[in-house]
Amino acid sequence: MSTRRTLSAASAALVLAAAGCATPDSGLDAAGRHLDGRGPITYVQASDTAGVATKQVIETWNRRHPDQRVTLRQFSDVDELHDNLVHHFKAEDADYDVLGADVVTIAEYAAHRWLQPFKGAYTLDTSALLEQTVKTARYQGTLYAAPFMTDAGLLYYRKDLVPRPPRTWQELLGHCKIARERGMGCYAGQFAKYEGLTVNVAEAVAAAGGSFVKADGTTPSADTPAARKGLSLLVDAYRSGDIPKEAITYQEEESREAFEAGKLLFLRNWSYVYPLASSDGGSVVKGKFGVAMLPGVSGPGRTALGGQDNAVNVYSEHKATARDFLIYLQSPGVQRELLIKQGQSPVVKSLYHDKKLLDDPALGYLGALERSIATATERPVTPFYPAVTQAISQNAYAAIKGEKPVGKALEDIQAAILAATSEQ
Repeated sequence: MSTRRTLSAASAALVLAAAGCATPDSGLDAAGRHLDGRGPITYVQASDTAGVATKQVIETWNRRHPDQRVTLRQFSDVDELHDNLVHHFKAEDADYDVLGADVVTIAEYAAHRWLQPFKGAYTLDTSALLEQTVKTARYQGTLYAAPFMTDAGLLYYRKDLVPRPPRTWQELLGHCKIARERGMGCYAGQFAKYEGLTVNVAEAVAAAGGSFVKADGTTPSADTPAARKGLSLLVDAYRSGDIPKEAITYQEEESREAFEAGKLLFLRNWSYVYPLASSDGGSVVKGKFGVAMLPGVSGPGRTALGGQDNAVNVYSEHKATARDFLIYLQSPGVQRELLIKQGQSPVVKSLYHDKKLLDDPALGYLGALERSIATATERPVTPFYPAVTQAISQNAYAAIKGEKPVGKALEDIQAAILAATSEQ
């Protein structure tokens, strides 16, 4: 299941406006109220993150807890969900109890004290979860959310043409002659001007040892030699033709379709591609591809984490029920069901070593996925993420297309991030 979508410029503007008029003290006060509250709750998330299996596990909960029923409300995409949540938070509204949020929005919501912190008597046990997923749920050392689903970028490769997957960019590019000889494109990811480009560029920069924002979440670090080296990997590959020209239009689905049609030797995409490429009737690569960690500069690279964390609205009146529901969603049985029925990558460590799951041909990516998650980098962790991702995608896109030098693109990203954080 693909859960990566863009946070729009409109969302960015809304966040910046909200930061100016929100009242963090009200959230601080609300955090101490209704910790023992029980009753019906509402769970909100984007419709593209909830499959049939999600609804089935909610139905199971409701049968077991008739007095604490969960109502699922869905929004068309993460943009609509994000904007609606901000409006509700500003109004100190308790209508939504549990929020299914893209991992990159946790810092934003937590910085405004819109999420119930898990500390003191109101805690969550995260010891059974993948460590990197727990990091996405923390902000400034405090746990504000419960990891629910995760994902990582993977390298899909034609194992019938390249028996061993490349570990470095140099090795990958060395195989591009195989693609040229067969009239194929060599490498593609998601290079259209949207959130997916931010992810691909962040991974390339991380592979070179760089980042766009420092650990404090507000200081830009885009204009650095490491960031220049990382972005140049993509720019140079596009200029040389190793990334085909049409890839500048690719989002997740377009790149998947190109790989399944036999048009690419290598593809960077999410785990949802594996079962589709293995079973789609039109897939010409069925049985002919493998999956590995993304390449780096001197060894395996680092993927950006995707996924969804669930959080409790600080203004909820039924926080005890909300927490119990989050614990239920993290249980191995529920996580296993969501993996098998809708391909949702689990956050529970033990499932990545479950023999029955590992023997399932449709889940042949689990080993590579676990290794990728273990070394993953988060997308820029900042309360100002919508503005940051807009700056990265717009300027990186211009650099890849040759409309702006790499150095100038990074200078402009640095300036845009600084401007966004300085307005607060």
